[in-house]
Amino acid sequence: MEPSGGKPSFLRNILVRLFLFCVLVIASRFAYVVTIRGESCDAGDFCFFTLPENFNVVAGVGQLTKSSSSAIISSSGKEAPLTPKKIPDLWATEGFQKAVQFYSSVFQDLMSEAILSPNFKTLCVETATGADVFALKEIGVEDSVGISRKGFKPLVIPGRGFKQPFGDETFDFVFCGGGVVEKSVRPGDLAAEIGRTMKPEGFLVVHTGANDTYSFESLLGLFNFCRLVKSQDFGGFGSEMPFVREIVLQKFSGAGDVKGIIENSSSDSVNKCSVPSYKLDLIRKAEPLIEEEPKKPWITLKRNAQKIKYLPSMVDISFKPKYVYVDVGARSYGSSIVSWFKKQYPKQNKTFEIYAIEADKTFYDQYKSKKGVTLLPYAAWVRNETLSFEINGDPGDKEVEKGRGMGRIQPVQSSGDSTSSGNVDQIQGFDFANWLKNTVSERDYVVMKMDVEGTEFDLIPRLFETGAICLIDELFLECHYNRWQKCCPGERSTKYQKTYGQCLNLFTSLRKSGVLVHQWW
Repeated sequence: MEPSGGKPSFLRNILVRLFLFCVLVIASRFAYVVTIRGESCDAGDFCFFTLPENFNVVAGVGQLTKSSSSAIISSSGKEAPLTPKKIPDLWATEGFQKAVQFYSSVFQDLMSEAILSPNFKTLCVETATGADVFALKEIGVEDSVGISRKGFKPLVIPGRGFKQPFGDETFDFVFCGGGVVEKSVRPGDLAAEIGRTMKPEGFLVVHTGANDTYSFESLLGLFNFCRLVKSQDFGGFGSEMPFVREIVLQKFSGAGDVKGIIENSSSDSVNKCSVPSYKLDLIRKAEPLIEEEPKKPWITLKRNAQKIKYLPSMVDISFKPKYVYVDVGARSYGSSIVSWFKKQYPKQNKTFEIYAIEADKTFYDQYKSKKGVTLLPYAAWVRNETLSFEINGDPGDKEVEKGRGMGRIQPVQSSGDSTSSGNVDQIQGFDFANWLKNTVSERDYVVMKMDVEGTEFDLIPRLFETGAICLIDELFLECHYNRWQKCCPGERSTKYQKTYGQCLNLFTSLRKSGVLVHQWW
């Protein structure tokens, strides 16, 4: 009899099929982990080998880049390995890949112009996902790191752009993409920190969505420790920023203490300022002045307020170290600060420092509990001296808050000549122009409302004389003259001696001098 081979063949078939099944399970698991979840093969069961360190998730399967095992800088200054044990899911998303491709193209262009080099130490500021850092490493700039509030390992470490965990003069190249600078809540501090951590002659590249000349000049002023290298416009990669203006700056060699440079520019005491053509163009776009004296000014001027073209409605006011509103003759807190500035002025989501200058002590208590408002309980004047503060009103005026009329100031020595029957107090006057020059700089954004009961004819010339007028971006001025009385047809106010023609000349001269001034009521 021939020996039977049935059982061995049967067992062999079973073993072969079991082996093939195991191979299929392992291959399926590998494909799931790598292609679906975007993780490395050591992330779960059935993985007996790992992805090569130079595997390029964004470029696609089979494409290899330079080894990505280079180190990044940690907040402690120690090196940390780039390649993670687990590749973030985000890296496999379409949005991340598009961002990397966009930034890779941008950086390659900069590299071709010798603005970026593979041996540069680079920083990407406020980058949430690190797509720009990934792109830098992909094109060979391996010593790159990002910084953002929460961090995103392994490319982005925790920190803020305005408080960086790096030493002085650390980076050869700093990148601010995605409109980072205009979105910053502390642009002045952000600029100072970038200047501190950049090496002399290092490059700063800013991407912004603002495309007007005003914002462009403001950005150059914000980074005044740099020179402009070039500027160009091109399309973005997403709906959030479809347009990009790329501005390339280079830090001055031997710039030294950047904070000191910024502070020195802030305290510049030049008395005369030049008015650039773009500011004159904005003034020409403003609402026209009312040439003919209105018969009913209390109606005409309020209607005119609806036609005002605010500066933030014409330009982007980003890239300013700080934003300041000065209310000269503020009256009560609920007067122009709340009813107009806080509710109506287009602030573009910027946080303003508010100064209320008011000589009438009746309103002081209202400001004691108001956060974000600094009360100056003095009279804005041309020098530091004691003044008389007169409370009086025109015939037919209704009594206002707490029975007080509108106040006028004048030097004490001439107060005896007053024929007013109103109340007269003494108040300390201060040199308003000098205070303004010590409080803000030309790099700041300053809005001012001035309602000083006739003293504007003293204050405005003083602002011109000292050069403080150059610090004001937008002025809302009420000019007081012998206007027609609401109560008494055919009668003019005896409270003020100036005429409407003199007020019109004041407004006209301000605009011709480059001040964006509006007629206030």
